[in-house]
Amino acid sequence: MHLKKWWQYLTSLSLHFSDDSSSPKRYNVLRRNIIIIMMTVTIVPLFFMLVMNYHQYRIGLKNEIVNPLYTLANKTKHSFELFLEERVSTVRFVASAYSYEDLADEKNLKRIFHILKQETGGFIDLGLIDSTGKLVAYAGPYDLIGKDYSKQRSFQEVKVRDVYISDVFMGYRKFPHIAIAVKHLTDTGLAWILRATIDTEKFDNLIASMGLATESDAFLINREGIFQTNSKFYGKVLDKCPLPVPCGTHRTSISELVDPNGREILMACAHLDHPPYTLVVVKPSSVFLQPWYTLKSEILLIFGFSVGLILIVVFSVTFILVKKIKEADEKREKALRELEHTQKLSSIGRLAAGVAHEVNNPLAIINEKAGLMKDLVEYTESFPQKEKFIGLTDSILQSVERCSTITHRLLGFARRIEVQFEKLDMNELMKEVLGFLEREALYRKIKVDLQLADDLPEISSDKGQLQQVFLNILTNAFAVVEDGGYISIRTWEKDKDTLCVSVHDNGSGMSRKVLKHIFEPFFTTKKGYGTGLGLSITYGIVKKLGGDIKVESEEGKGTTFTISLPKKPDTAIEE
Repeated sequence: MHLKKWWQYLTSLSLHFSDDSSSPKRYNVLRRNIIIIMMTVTIVPLFFMLVMNYHQYRIGLKNEIVNPLYTLANKTKHSFELFLEERVSTVRFVASAYSYEDLADEKNLKRIFHILKQETGGFIDLGLIDSTGKLVAYAGPYDLIGKDYSKQRSFQEVKVRDVYISDVFMGYRKFPHIAIAVKHLTDTGLAWILRATIDTEKFDNLIASMGLATESDAFLINREGIFQTNSKFYGKVLDKCPLPVPCGTHRTSISELVDPNGREILMACAHLDHPPYTLVVVKPSSVFLQPWYTLKSEILLIFGFSVGLILIVVFSVTFILVKKIKEADEKREKALRELEHTQKLSSIGRLAAGVAHEVNNPLAIINEKAGLMKDLVEYTESFPQKEKFIGLTDSILQSVERCSTITHRLLGFARRIEVQFEKLDMNELMKEVLGFLEREALYRKIKVDLQLADDLPEISSDKGQLQQVFLNILTNAFAVVEDGGYISIRTWEKDKDTLCVSVHDNGSGMSRKVLKHIFEPFFTTKKGYGTGLGLSITYGIVKKLGGDIKVESEEGKGTTFTISLPKKPDTAIEE
């Protein structure tokens, strides 16, 4: 049911585009519009679905990628915070567990340092600073007794905040380390500071424990963007970080950017509370988005294949539909032409019957009077110029007979005249018809080529009417060829039931527009002297004898008439 409605819609479209049903442009426009409509209703939804799936999957995949990176950055940040908090707690415990005098004893301080280094690891030295900022006791590899820290930032900050964790620095040791200082206040109001130095090897171990791929990187920076650990791709400890790390926030953030090396990266930044470090984890987008790139290629491949398949189907179906519509239009046009031709034949038939009837009456009178005159002249012996008058009356009687034959044909055009079937040799019939035009062919030097098939079987048809058919066609051929032209007559057996005769000339030919109307009554190209009835009568006779007539012509190249005749008459015609 839907297909039927679709077909009706397409047919209505074809009728709408142009009034000229044979216009090639009309079918091109129809084909184009159908293709546009079908591609719109198929490819556009597919494209939108592709875009939506592309967008949604990219968001989902990105979340799947970002969440693990976010979690990894947070976990490693907590590991750093726990490590530093553990070291601060250890130093704070020592400051609380021992008195100033115990820690000022160098032997006792070295023993405590040895235990810390053995149990917790990472401690480089341990020192006691009095309230004036002077180092009064020291346990470590360097000679720092008496060093004044009163002017240093660490001393000022620890006095205010009680705890201080420094940025990474080189100092005397020329390798990266950090300092942890804890202030202790006794019951008597005496304040002193216990200061420990810790190497940053543990930082590197924590970063290594993240298990990053070789293309990835992780490092610590301080609030000024100075590296606190080495970076694979962006610099060494105490270098300035070239990446735009966001500051002023305590929330872990992830951003997409292009690094100074031109790589597209995902950068996760986790900010430590104390000290104000930032853990930066960098992973190239290509590693993260490799599954997405693979899926995107597959999606685009499937989309391209689908579009290609849709285009093939759309174009194939469209060409088939337009071809069917064109064939239907041609059949409809042919049926309309046949109907119009039949109506014209009916009208001209009625007109011809009236004319023939009116002409026959005076012809009968002329015939009788002329016959009487001839009898009177013949039986009057003393009539002068007897022979001359007899000749003149014979001429009148012959003309009357000829007019009678013409009116008889007009009546045959108007009504069905009984067909007289007899055995005919088509080759002989064509020679007889050509005999009427031999003189004209000789005079105008027109070459007539007879290509008559040997052993051509006889047919049963009306000799007189066939003579009229071929005489009309040959007369037209002689009219259109120039002097010295060429006409070919060919006969052959088409199949066991049909014979064919073709008449080809190398005359001026006909246009498509003329070909459409060639068999219509009163249509003629012989302006001024043609009646336009010859081929109409020819068409009617051939159809009445059960045959078919076709014409092929091209302007400037000539025309070919092909008449197909049944070997045996149709039963309906005989009856």
